[in-house]
Amino acid sequence: MENIETKLREEANRLLLEKKVDVIIGFEKGTLPLTATPCFITKPEEADKLVWNNLCTQNLAKFVHDLITAHKNSQKRVKPEDRKKKVIGVVARGCTTRSLIIHLQERQYGRDEVFIIGVPCDGYVDGKGLKVKINGADIIEGSMDGAQIKMKTSDGDKTVDFKDVLADCCKTCRFNNPIISDVMIGSPAPPMNPDAEYDDVKEFEAKTIEERWAYFAKEMEKCIRCYACRQACPSCYCPTCFVEQSQPQWVGIGEDATDTQVFQFMRLYHMVGRCVDCGSCVSVCPMGVDLRKFLKKLDKDCLEFFGNRAGSSMEDMPPLGKFDEHHDKQDFIYNP
Repeated sequence: MENIETKLREEANRLLLEKKVDVIIGFEKGTLPLTATPCFITKPEEADKLVWNNLCTQNLAKFVHDLITAHKNSQKRVKPEDRKKKVIGVVARGCTTRSLIIHLQERQYGRDEVFIIGVPCDGYVDGKGLKVKINGADIIEGSMDGAQIKMKTSDGDKTVDFKDVLADCCKTCRFNNPIISDVMIGSPAPPMNPDAEYDDVKEFEAKTIEERWAYFAKEMEKCIRCYACRQACPSCYCPTCFVEQSQPQWVGIGEDATDTQVFQFMRLYHMVGRCVDCGSCVSVCPMGVDLRKFLKKLDKDCLEFFGNRAGSSMEDMPPLGKFDEHHDKQDFIYNP
Protein backbone atom coordinates (compact mmCIF):
# COMPACT_ATOMS: atom_id res chain seq x y z
CA MET A 1 0.00 0.00 0.00
CA GLU A 2 2.90 2.36 0.76
CA ASN A 3 4.23 2.05 -2.78
CA ILE A 4 0.75 2.59 -4.22
CA GLU A 5 0.29 5.71 -2.09
CA THR A 6 3.58 7.15 -3.34
CA LYS A 7 2.70 6.49 -6.98
CA LEU A 8 -0.81 7.82 -6.43
CA ARG A 9 0.48 11.09 -5.03
CA GLU A 10 2.96 11.46 -7.88
CA GLU A 11 0.24 10.87 -10.46
CA ALA A 12 -2.16 13.30 -8.77
CA ASN A 13 0.55 15.94 -8.63
CA ARG A 14 1.31 15.46 -12.33
CA LEU A 15 -2.33 15.62 -13.41
CA LEU A 16 -2.92 18.86 -11.54
CA LEU A 17 0.36 20.43 -12.69
CA GLU A 18 -0.44 19.61 -16.32
CA LYS A 19 -4.03 20.82 -15.78
CA LYS A 20 -5.47 17.58 -17.12
CA VAL A 21 -8.02 17.62 -14.30
CA ASP A 22 -9.66 20.37 -12.28
CA VAL A 23 -10.04 18.35 -9.09
CA ILE A 24 -9.08 14.90 -7.84
CA ILE A 25 -11.39 12.99 -5.52
CA GLY A 26 -9.56 10.58 -3.25
CA PHE A 27 -9.05 9.73 0.40
CA GLU A 28 -7.06 11.39 3.16
CA LYS A 29 -6.36 10.33 6.74
CA GLY A 30 -9.46 10.73 8.88
CA THR A 31 -9.71 12.77 12.07
CA LEU A 32 -10.54 9.63 14.07
CA PRO A 33 -8.19 6.65 14.49
CA LEU A 34 -8.38 3.98 11.80
CA THR A 35 -10.46 6.07 9.42
CA ALA A 36 -10.03 7.61 6.00
CA THR A 37 -12.26 10.35 4.65
CA PRO A 38 -12.99 11.55 1.10
CA CYS A 39 -11.02 14.61 0.06
CA PHE A 40 -10.97 16.99 -2.90
CA ILE A 41 -7.55 17.98 -4.22
CA THR A 42 -7.30 21.07 -6.43
CA LYS A 43 -3.64 22.06 -6.00
CA PRO A 44 -0.54 19.99 -6.85
CA GLU A 45 0.96 20.58 -3.40
CA GLU A 46 -2.13 19.01 -1.80
CA ALA A 47 -1.43 15.64 -3.44
CA ASP A 48 0.63 14.49 -0.45
CA LYS A 49 -2.61 14.26 1.54
CA LEU A 50 -3.82 11.31 -0.52
CA VAL A 51 -3.86 7.86 1.08
CA TRP A 52 -4.88 4.43 -0.16
CA ASN A 53 -5.33 1.60 2.33
CA ASN A 54 -7.85 -0.83 3.78
CA LEU A 55 -9.59 1.96 5.68
CA CYS A 56 -10.89 3.63 2.50
CA THR A 57 -14.55 2.62 2.43
CA GLN A 58 -16.82 5.00 0.51
CA ASN A 59 -17.65 4.65 -3.16
CA LEU A 60 -16.24 7.90 -4.55
CA ALA A 61 -18.37 7.71 -7.72
CA LYS A 62 -21.10 9.40 -5.66
CA PHE A 63 -19.00 12.55 -5.43
CA VAL A 64 -18.10 12.49 -9.13
CA HIS A 65 -21.77 12.67 -10.04
CA ASP A 66 -22.48 15.37 -7.45
CA LEU A 67 -19.59 17.58 -8.59
CA ILE A 68 -20.32 17.31 -12.31
CA THR A 69 -24.05 17.90 -11.78
CA ALA A 70 -23.37 20.97 -9.62
CA HIS A 71 -20.95 22.34 -12.22
CA LYS A 72 -23.40 21.80 -15.08
CA ASN A 73 -26.15 23.54 -13.13
CA SER A 74 -23.85 26.49 -12.44
CA GLN A 75 -22.99 26.73 -16.14
CA LYS A 76 -26.65 27.24 -17.03
CA ARG A 77 -26.26 30.81 -15.77
CA VAL A 78 -23.28 31.42 -18.06
CA LYS A 79 -23.43 32.49 -21.70
CA PRO A 80 -23.09 29.45 -24.00
CA GLU A 81 -19.87 30.74 -25.51
CA ASP A 82 -18.34 31.20 -22.04
CA ARG A 83 -19.25 27.80 -20.62
CA LYS A 84 -16.41 25.57 -19.47
CA LYS A 85 -16.12 21.84 -19.10
CA LYS A 86 -14.86 20.48 -15.78
CA VAL A 87 -12.78 17.31 -15.65
CA ILE A 88 -12.97 15.29 -12.43
CA GLY A 89 -10.17 12.93 -11.46
CA VAL A 90 -11.17 10.09 -9.17
CA VAL A 91 -9.28 7.35 -7.34
CA ALA A 92 -11.26 4.25 -8.25
CA ARG A 93 -11.19 0.59 -7.27
CA GLY A 94 -13.29 -2.08 -8.96
CA CYS A 95 -16.70 -1.27 -7.49
CA THR A 96 -16.14 2.45 -8.03
CA THR A 97 -15.43 1.91 -11.72
CA ARG A 98 -18.61 -0.17 -11.98
CA SER A 99 -20.59 2.78 -10.65
CA LEU A 100 -18.83 5.12 -13.07
CA ILE A 101 -19.77 2.80 -15.94
CA ILE A 102 -23.41 2.94 -14.84
CA HIS A 103 -23.26 6.75 -14.78
CA LEU A 104 -21.77 6.78 -18.27
CA GLN A 105 -24.32 4.30 -19.62
CA GLU A 106 -27.12 6.40 -18.15
CA ARG A 107 -25.54 9.46 -19.78
CA GLN A 108 -25.09 11.41 -16.58
CA TYR A 109 -21.83 12.83 -17.94
CA GLY A 110 -19.37 12.22 -20.75
CA ARG A 111 -16.33 9.97 -20.66
CA ASP A 112 -14.16 13.04 -21.26
CA GLU A 113 -15.46 14.62 -18.04
CA VAL A 114 -13.93 12.01 -15.74
CA PHE A 115 -10.32 10.85 -15.43
CA ILE A 116 -10.14 7.47 -13.72
CA ILE A 117 -7.10 6.68 -11.58
CA GLY A 118 -7.39 2.94 -11.09
CA VAL A 119 -6.14 1.26 -7.91
CA PRO A 120 -6.18 -2.43 -6.89
CA CYS A 121 -8.22 -3.40 -3.85
CA ASP A 122 -8.00 -6.30 -1.42
CA GLY A 123 -10.99 -5.16 0.62
CA TYR A 124 -11.75 -2.65 3.35
CA VAL A 125 -12.33 -2.82 7.09
CA ASP A 126 -15.90 -3.19 8.32
CA GLY A 127 -15.93 -0.49 11.00
CA LYS A 128 -18.96 -1.95 12.76
CA GLY A 129 -17.45 -5.42 12.75
CA LEU A 130 -14.25 -4.03 14.22
CA LYS A 131 -16.23 -2.44 17.05
CA VAL A 132 -17.86 -5.78 17.79
CA LYS A 133 -14.46 -7.51 17.88
CA ILE A 134 -13.20 -5.10 20.56
CA ASN A 135 -16.47 -5.20 22.51
CA GLY A 136 -17.35 -1.59 21.74
CA ALA A 137 -14.21 -0.13 23.31
CA ASP A 138 -13.13 3.34 22.22
CA ILE A 139 -10.16 3.34 19.85
CA ILE A 140 -7.54 5.82 21.02
CA GLU A 141 -4.82 4.95 18.51
CA GLY A 142 -4.58 2.42 15.74
CA SER A 143 -2.62 1.35 12.69
CA MET A 144 -2.58 -1.31 9.97
CA ASP A 145 0.41 -3.60 10.41
CA GLY A 146 0.42 -5.99 7.48
CA ALA A 147 -2.53 -8.33 7.91
CA GLN A 148 -3.24 -7.10 11.43
CA ILE A 149 -4.87 -4.06 12.99
CA LYS A 150 -3.13 -2.93 16.16
CA MET A 151 -4.98 -0.63 18.53
CA LYS A 152 -4.73 1.17 21.82
CA THR A 153 -8.25 1.21 23.22
CA SER A 154 -10.07 2.22 26.39
CA ASP A 155 -9.83 -1.47 27.37
CA GLY A 156 -6.10 -1.77 26.69
CA ASP A 157 -4.03 -2.84 23.70
CA LYS A 158 -5.77 -5.07 21.17
CA THR A 159 -4.86 -6.78 17.90
CA VAL A 160 -7.37 -7.95 15.31
CA ASP A 161 -6.71 -9.85 12.08
CA PHE A 162 -7.80 -7.91 9.01
CA LYS A 163 -9.50 -10.98 7.52
CA ASP A 164 -11.78 -11.16 10.57
CA VAL A 165 -13.16 -7.65 9.99
CA LEU A 166 -13.19 -7.65 6.19
CA ALA A 167 -16.45 -6.17 4.88
CA ASP A 168 -18.94 -8.79 3.65
CA CYS A 169 -19.12 -7.28 0.18
CA CYS A 170 -15.33 -7.57 -0.12
CA LYS A 171 -15.15 -11.23 0.87
CA THR A 172 -16.86 -12.39 -2.30
CA CYS A 173 -15.93 -9.48 -4.60
CA ARG A 174 -15.71 -10.46 -8.26
CA PHE A 175 -14.35 -7.11 -9.48
CA ASN A 176 -11.71 -5.95 -6.99
CA ASN A 177 -9.62 -4.42 -9.79
CA PRO A 178 -10.72 -1.49 -11.97
CA ILE A 179 -12.74 -2.42 -15.06
CA ILE A 180 -11.91 0.84 -16.84
CA SER A 181 -9.19 3.38 -16.08
CA ASP A 182 -7.13 6.12 -17.69
CA VAL A 183 -4.10 5.22 -15.62
CA MET A 184 -3.49 2.22 -13.35
CA ILE A 185 -1.55 2.55 -10.10
CA GLY A 186 0.08 -0.66 -8.90
CA SER A 187 -0.35 -4.27 -9.96
CA PRO A 188 -3.74 -6.02 -10.00
CA ALA A 189 -4.85 -7.45 -6.67
CA PRO A 190 -5.37 -11.22 -6.33
CA PRO A 191 -8.98 -12.42 -6.65
CA MET A 192 -11.20 -12.71 -3.60
CA ASN A 193 -13.76 -15.55 -3.28
CA PRO A 194 -16.45 -14.85 -5.92
CA ASP A 195 -17.67 -18.47 -5.93
CA ALA A 196 -19.40 -17.78 -2.61
CA GLU A 197 -21.03 -14.59 -3.89
CA TYR A 198 -24.62 -15.81 -3.59
CA ASP A 199 -24.38 -18.26 -0.69
CA ASP A 200 -26.46 -16.05 1.63
CA VAL A 201 -29.00 -15.47 -1.13
CA LYS A 202 -29.42 -19.20 -1.78
CA GLU A 203 -30.08 -19.72 1.92
CA PHE A 204 -32.68 -16.94 1.79
CA GLU A 205 -34.29 -18.41 -1.35
CA ALA A 206 -34.67 -21.77 0.40
CA LYS A 207 -37.15 -20.21 2.83
CA THR A 208 -40.89 -20.21 2.17
CA ILE A 209 -42.55 -17.03 0.89
CA GLU A 210 -44.02 -16.47 4.34
CA GLU A 211 -40.61 -16.85 6.00
CA ARG A 212 -39.02 -14.46 3.51
CA TRP A 213 -41.67 -11.83 4.13
CA ALA A 214 -41.33 -12.26 7.90
CA TYR A 215 -37.56 -11.72 7.59
CA PHE A 216 -38.02 -8.63 5.43
CA ALA A 217 -40.66 -7.16 7.75
CA LYS A 218 -38.47 -7.78 10.79
CA GLU A 219 -35.48 -6.07 9.16
CA MET A 220 -37.64 -3.10 8.20
CA GLU A 221 -38.64 -2.66 11.84
CA LYS A 222 -35.04 -1.51 12.42
CA CYS A 223 -35.21 1.16 9.71
CA ILE A 224 -35.66 4.72 10.99
CA ARG A 225 -35.79 6.18 7.46
CA CYS A 226 -32.82 8.43 7.95
CA TYR A 227 -32.11 7.91 4.22
CA ALA A 228 -28.39 7.43 4.86
CA CYS A 229 -28.46 4.47 2.45
CA ARG A 230 -29.89 6.66 -0.29
CA GLN A 231 -27.44 9.48 0.37
CA ALA A 232 -24.40 7.18 0.22
CA CYS A 233 -25.49 5.20 -2.84
CA PRO A 234 -23.73 6.19 -6.09
CA SER A 235 -26.75 5.00 -8.08
CA CYS A 236 -29.25 7.19 -6.18
CA TYR A 237 -29.19 10.58 -7.87
CA CYS A 238 -32.74 11.54 -8.82
CA PRO A 239 -33.15 15.35 -8.48
CA THR A 240 -36.24 14.68 -6.36
CA CYS A 241 -36.53 11.35 -4.59
CA PHE A 242 -39.95 9.68 -4.65
CA VAL A 243 -40.11 9.78 -0.84
CA GLU A 244 -40.05 13.58 -0.97
CA GLN A 245 -42.70 13.98 -3.66
CA SER A 246 -46.05 15.37 -2.59
CA GLN A 247 -47.93 15.09 -5.89
CA PRO A 248 -48.48 12.21 -5.79
CA GLN A 249 -47.38 11.29 -2.28
CA TRP A 250 -45.89 7.82 -2.43
CA VAL A 251 -45.10 7.39 1.27
CA GLY A 252 -46.12 9.18 4.44
CA ILE A 253 -43.72 11.10 6.65
CA GLY A 254 -44.65 9.23 9.81
CA GLU A 255 -43.35 5.97 11.25
CA ASP A 256 -45.98 3.65 9.82
CA ALA A 257 -44.44 0.24 9.09
CA THR A 258 -45.94 0.06 5.60
CA ASP A 259 -44.39 3.40 4.62
CA THR A 260 -40.96 2.14 5.65
CA GLN A 261 -41.48 -1.09 3.74
CA VAL A 262 -42.64 0.79 0.62
CA PHE A 263 -39.59 3.08 0.77
CA GLN A 264 -37.17 0.17 0.92
CA PHE A 265 -39.11 -1.88 -1.64
CA MET A 266 -39.05 0.92 -4.19
CA ARG A 267 -35.42 1.79 -3.56
CA LEU A 268 -34.43 -1.86 -3.88
CA TYR A 269 -36.21 -2.21 -7.21
CA HIS A 270 -34.64 1.02 -8.43
CA MET A 271 -31.31 -0.76 -7.87
CA VAL A 272 -32.05 -3.67 -10.22
CA GLY A 273 -29.15 -3.87 -12.65
CA ARG A 274 -27.55 -0.87 -10.95
CA CYS A 275 -26.21 -2.09 -7.60
CA VAL A 276 -22.46 -2.79 -7.68
CA ASP A 277 -22.26 -4.29 -4.17
CA CYS A 278 -19.87 -1.59 -2.92
CA GLY A 279 -21.30 -1.85 0.60
CA SER A 280 -21.85 1.90 1.00
CA CYS A 281 -25.47 1.56 2.12
CA VAL A 282 -24.61 -1.12 4.67
CA SER A 283 -21.62 0.76 6.09
CA VAL A 284 -23.61 3.96 6.75
CA CYS A 285 -26.79 2.37 8.11
CA PRO A 286 -26.94 3.25 11.82
CA MET A 287 -29.41 0.46 12.58
CA GLY A 288 -27.70 -2.47 10.88
CA VAL A 289 -30.50 -3.25 8.42
CA ASP A 290 -29.55 -6.26 6.28
CA LEU A 291 -29.91 -4.42 2.96
CA ARG A 292 -27.22 -6.42 1.18
CA LYS A 293 -29.14 -9.69 1.26
CA PHE A 294 -32.09 -8.17 -0.60
CA LEU A 295 -29.87 -6.33 -3.07
CA LYS A 296 -27.88 -9.48 -3.81
CA LYS A 297 -31.11 -11.42 -4.34
CA LEU A 298 -32.13 -8.91 -7.03
CA ASP A 299 -28.59 -9.00 -8.42
CA LYS A 300 -28.79 -12.79 -8.72
CA ASP A 301 -32.18 -12.57 -10.43
CA CYS A 302 -30.80 -9.98 -12.85
CA LEU A 303 -27.91 -12.28 -13.72
CA GLU A 304 -30.14 -15.31 -14.23
CA PHE A 305 -32.84 -13.53 -16.25
CA PHE A 306 -30.70 -11.17 -18.31
CA GLY A 307 -27.12 -12.43 -17.99
CA ASN A 308 -26.12 -9.01 -16.66
CA ARG A 309 -23.76 -7.92 -13.91
CA ALA A 310 -24.19 -4.24 -13.08
CA GLY A 311 -21.43 -2.01 -14.43
CA SER A 312 -19.24 -4.91 -15.53
CA SER A 313 -18.86 -3.69 -19.11
CA MET A 314 -19.27 -0.47 -21.06
CA GLU A 315 -20.76 -2.46 -23.95
CA ASP A 316 -23.31 -4.43 -21.92
CA MET A 317 -26.22 -2.02 -21.42
CA PRO A 318 -28.32 -2.14 -18.21
CA PRO A 319 -31.05 -4.81 -18.51
CA LEU A 320 -33.89 -2.39 -17.76
CA GLY A 321 -32.52 0.10 -20.26
CA LYS A 322 -32.83 -2.09 -23.34
CA PHE A 323 -35.25 -4.48 -25.03
CA ASP A 324 -33.91 -7.82 -26.18
CA GLU A 325 -36.30 -10.50 -27.36
CA HIS A 326 -33.62 -13.18 -26.98
CA HIS A 327 -33.61 -12.77 -23.20
CA ASP A 328 -37.39 -12.91 -22.85
CA LYS A 329 -38.28 -16.37 -21.60
CA GLN A 330 -41.99 -15.78 -22.28
CA ASP A 331 -43.12 -15.59 -25.90
CA PHE A 332 -46.61 -14.17 -25.39
CA ILE A 333 -45.46 -10.77 -26.68
CA TYR A 334 -44.37 -12.23 -30.02
CA ASN A 335 -46.88 -15.08 -30.33
CA PRO A 336 -50.12 -14.01 -28.61
